Amino acid sequence: MTTSRRSRLVTAACLAATVVLAAGCAKEEGDDKASSDTGQGAQVVQTPSADPGTGCTLKTYGATKIDLKNAVVGFSQSEKEANPFRIAETQSIKDEAAKLGVKKLLTTNAQSQLPKQISDIQDMLAQGAQLLIVAPLNSDGLEPALQAAAAKHVPVITIDRKLNATACKDYVAFLGSDFVEQGKRAADAMIKVTGGKGKVAILLGSSGNNVTTDRTKGFVDQLKAKAPGLQIVAQQTGEFARDKGQQVMEQLIQSKPDITAVYAENDEMGLGAVTALKGAGKEPGKDVKIISIDGTRNAVQALANGQYNGVIESNPRFGPLAFATAQKFFDGGAIPENVIISDRAYDASNAKSSLSGAY
Repeated sequence: MTTSRRSRLVTAACLAATVVLAAGCAKEEGDDKASSDTGQGAQVVQTPSADPGTGCTLKTYGATKIDLKNAVVGFSQSEKEANPFRIAETQSIKDEAAKLGVKKLLTTNAQSQLPKQISDIQDMLAQGAQLLIVAPLNSDGLEPALQAAAAKHVPVITIDRKLNATACKDYVAFLGSDFVEQGKRAADAMIKVTGGKGKVAILLGSSGNNVTTDRTKGFVDQLKAKAPGLQIVAQQTGEFARDKGQQVMEQLIQSKPDITAVYAENDEMGLGAVTALKGAGKEPGKDVKIISIDGTRNAVQALANGQYNGVIESNPRFGPLAFATAQKFFDGGAIPENVIISDRAYDASNAKSSLSGAY
């Protein structure tokens, strides 16, 4: 994050002052060393705080004021922690809870199963959770869990994926990135490294959530507007997984051998594409340009090594922001429906120097 960009975010001071603190350590996939969350890697809020009289408050939500240090807090993770994003996200929540001295943190993992996430949340409520931080698996389907929380007047803060539900009724607020903007920025990076010409394959994320929908829309619309010479010749889901991304890329190399660029909607699929291209005797980053979204250390390292062409960050270190938002809420403050964070971009010029900020 540049100094000039930070200066434009001062209106978010109520939340950002807490957020820019270090959010602890996260283990890298395949690395037994902890990745320190330096100030360079901390989240910064892009949107300002809610105006007086607007936003969700304790009173309008119908919740009861609690002291977080004496509270039971539940965190529901959506996917198995094999993906660096999920590893860093969960660790950030745990680290911030420990830092604040939260009485008890309950953590669950839905293992990419919606029924399990519903039962996980219901179980945490049964264990006395007074605040829920939820990383939704899908944008739809969590209604039974939300209803269970509402029945007990337990606030729900969602992170990293939006719910198709009513803010300040079904949940307090969404904390995360502007996914359409991420797609647009990925398209701009693709245009830059390809010169605006070529044939692009899109490795789509999993279906049923706004991240995939918005990252696709932002990318496709931006190419149409700015680079009609970049033709999208394939769109196929890699389900946000490295092995699936590799399999899809292997198939595309056979069916669409003239592909010159790949847009992967997360780094894991992009890294899978790198493996597939190498296996086919192609040079990733040269023969086929690759742009992806997340900001994992493995992807940024591939970029530094010349096997990648650009990465748009999606910062998973939600611990400080989630608890700062909760504290403000319990203190009677108004929380905007969407608390949007600012994401950086990595390219060949800054990849090596920015590795410490990746996760």
